[in-house]
Amino acid sequence: MLKLAIYGKGGIGKSTTTANLAAAFSLLGKKVIQIGCDPKADSTMNLLGGEPVGSVMDYMRKNDALPEDYHEVVKEGFGGVLCIETGGPTPGLGCAGRGIITTFHLLDDLELFEKEKPDVVLYDVLGDVVCGGFAAPIREGYAEQVLIVTSGEKMALYAARNINEAVNNFQDRGYAKVRGIILNHRNVKDENAKVEAFAKENGLNVIGEIPRSDDIIFYEEAGKTVIEGDPELEVSRHYIELAKKLLAEDAQ
Repeated sequence: MLKLAIYGKGGIGKSTTTANLAAAFSLLGKKVIQIGCDPKADSTMNLLGGEPVGSVMDYMRKNDALPEDYHEVVKEGFGGVLCIETGGPTPGLGCAGRGIITTFHLLDDLELFEKEKPDVVLYDVLGDVVCGGFAAPIREGYAEQVLIVTSGEKMALYAARNINEAVNNFQDRGYAKVRGIILNHRNVKDENAKVEAFAKENGLNVIGEIPRSDDIIFYEEAGKTVIEGDPELEVSRHYIELAKKLLAEDAQ
């Protein structure tokens, strides 16, 4: 099972990247679970026609109880991808990270992974926070590898450095390791050179590049990934090739 946690600066395109990778994996015949680890609960919307799945935390608030079956908080999206959102507390009340921890323990208790037997599990994690509940995807065996999404922008690279350092600090605890960087292009000056220099400085590899594309925005407005919209597009092929690369390396 390929288990990936995707981190990066807020607004850098983590959810877009995660959803398109999920769709690409499904197109390659893999069974995929995507878990959105953000109180906004919008990670999986473009796999679901733009309609959000009810989050685990919302379910618990409405029913004042834990779900007895994971199907109550799971929705099937494009390509059969199983979509889950952890959600978070009522705004201003409680710790958002607790929603992640609660959800993970619940899915363990309900034996989601044992029963569904996915080939790929993707965790889309809020912003550049790698502490408390937001570190849950990279500990306790949930995710084995971390992908950091960045552009060549200064603040995106700053966040990527912090994430890489945080994950490295956890290595002696048996947590996940950083697999590499996904360059999500913003077309800033000397972007490739800046990101390549950053990767070399931090002992990382750029394992994939996503070109800036208006097609992403076009299909997101229709509640779709570009993979669903048109898998033959240039940007779609980049996602598919990255998915193939990750699968091939995992099989080695």
